[in-house]
Amino acid sequence: MAENDLTTQLLPSNNSERVAEVIVDIESNGQYREEENEERGRRRRRRRERETTTIEDENPFDFLQAKHFTVPSPTPLNPFRNQTPNIEGFYEWLKIIICIPIALCRLVVFGLSLALGYIVTKFALYGWKDKQSPMPRWRCRVLWLTRMCTRCILFSFGYHWIRRKGRPVKRETAPIVVSNHVSYIDPIFFFYELFPTIVASESHDSIPFVGTIIRAMQVIYVNRFSPSSRKDAVSEIKRKASCDRFPRLLLFPEGTTTNGRVLISFQLGAFIPGYPIQPVVVRYPHIHFDQSWGDISLAKLMFRMFTQFHNYMEVEYLPVVYPLESKKETAVEFAGRTSYALACALNVVQTSHSYGDLMLLTKAAEFEQENPSSYMVEMAKVESLLNISSLEAVEFLDIFLSMNPDSRGYVRIHNFLGFLRLPRCPLTEKIFKFIDLEKSGSITFRQFLFGSALIMKQPLFWPACELAFTECDVRGSGYILKQQLCNYIRPAMSQMRDEEIHDFFTLFDTDNDGKISKDDFLICLKKNPLLVALFSPGLIQRDVLEAGDEQLEAVV
Repeated sequence: MAENDLTTQLLPSNNSERVAEVIVDIESNGQYREEENEERGRRRRRRRERETTTIEDENPFDFLQAKHFTVPSPTPLNPFRNQTPNIEGFYEWLKIIICIPIALCRLVVFGLSLALGYIVTKFALYGWKDKQSPMPRWRCRVLWLTRMCTRCILFSFGYHWIRRKGRPVKRETAPIVVSNHVSYIDPIFFFYELFPTIVASESHDSIPFVGTIIRAMQVIYVNRFSPSSRKDAVSEIKRKASCDRFPRLLLFPEGTTTNGRVLISFQLGAFIPGYPIQPVVVRYPHIHFDQSWGDISLAKLMFRMFTQFHNYMEVEYLPVVYPLESKKETAVEFAGRTSYALACALNVVQTSHSYGDLMLLTKAAEFEQENPSSYMVEMAKVESLLNISSLEAVEFLDIFLSMNPDSRGYVRIHNFLGFLRLPRCPLTEKIFKFIDLEKSGSITFRQFLFGSALIMKQPLFWPACELAFTECDVRGSGYILKQQLCNYIRPAMSQMRDEEIHDFFTLFDTDNDGKISKDDFLICLKKNPLLVALFSPGLIQRDVLEAGDEQLEAVV
């Protein structure tokens, strides 16, 4: 072969075919595009590696370029645990018996105050059409009667006096107030104290009596699970905070109530507009009765409040936290400084729990799990690491609980495979071992959640699912029959019996019409992303995944 120098002719003198060993692109400026050629070579090598991959590999998801993962250690803290969920001790029982006549009187005061406040509020809102503008001054004066009614409601619950430390600053100084959230008493107090505009869930509007009073506060409704709703709420917060004619805004950035011993992650709605914020700390000192509204029912909490001689409440107004003008500060950094100020005043730790953890806790309690708190995963951290929503996490918990975990919250391989309607074979064992990080023969919900979310969020996951359906649908009819599915997964599980194939087919065929549509196929794999490994033998030899590689590299 001639040497590769500038004296070598570029074209051979004869017409014999030559095999190109190196392709060199020459641009108009005379520069070689060697880097692009090297990139093509790397993609070819990766494709050859996939072609030589078999189901004997330890990682059944290597064809998606999913690597083995780790799970953060769980925290022992439960921010929603009420310390006195039951009535215990002779003193408490005696006190409740003595206070029952008092409780009846308090109940009457509560009912009359709520009814009067409702009537006054309806009168103040009557005929008011322009809800986007500040409430007229005369209507606000009428609502002073409602504010007095809320003070009577606090009195009926046993809050005869409320200790305050510090003072609220003027609205011009800090148009937004944020507070930790411990009980349903918090918004009642702030309605009386500050008469603010609040941000609340859309579901609160339908609460009898309370919904009407909330509307009088020119509430900003938000659907916490809708990105567009959250975006609109932030815009509304910014609009009302910028206008001095509106009341100051009150937000509970934790998004739910806690037991007051932990400060959970903050939502960013109060901090995105970039206005000064005054933090407020609410405490409920107690010895025998924890007033926090966590994992205790509302009816039980109200009964316990009515049957106490006195309930203690402390409110501390902290110094204003200003956005930094010297440097560009993100909403996350602003929220972090504010939450740190609240945590210092409360002398508590900060965790990455969120409302999503309360949803997981509630779901586990509904399934009567022995230790529901073990199913919390610090959802704010999980959302940032895996990019999944709280609703998706709850759906994964539904599936996990259907696998019949034991009293410790562990699922063994036979229950895991039984739910997925799979036989035990080398491939299904590798799928289970992929998420069995402790190699103990059983998995926890945290391991199942992290493993499933990791696979589902791989850039090649959805291209692989689309390709798997196309390959199964050999006739191009737009649906998969049982025999077609059987023929495709036989290479992965050759020992699968006909009745097992039928059970597996019904997992996808949710409407029992004898065929699997594309929507059925993709929805099933979204709920059970680990099942995509069953289609790996037919996928690792397809060039379509190379296109997925190029998409991934373009994103990176």
